Amino acid sequence: MLKTILVAIAFLGVAILLLGVKIFFTKDGKFPNGHVSGNKEMRKRGITCAQSQDRAERRKI
Repeated sequence: MLKTILVAIAFLGVAILLLGVKIFFTKDGKFPNGHVSGNKEMRKRGITCAQSQDRAERRKI
């Protein structure tokens, strides 16, 4: 049982390290903006996030 837990913790540690290679090992590493408003292509197409659309609709009333 303990061996399984240790293997799982090691696996999770390696996965986190590999997912964050760019962030951890580059000088200006930062997490990418995952928000809809941070995506140029979506802004060009007029797509906004649901919260922004809801807020705009509530202001109209």
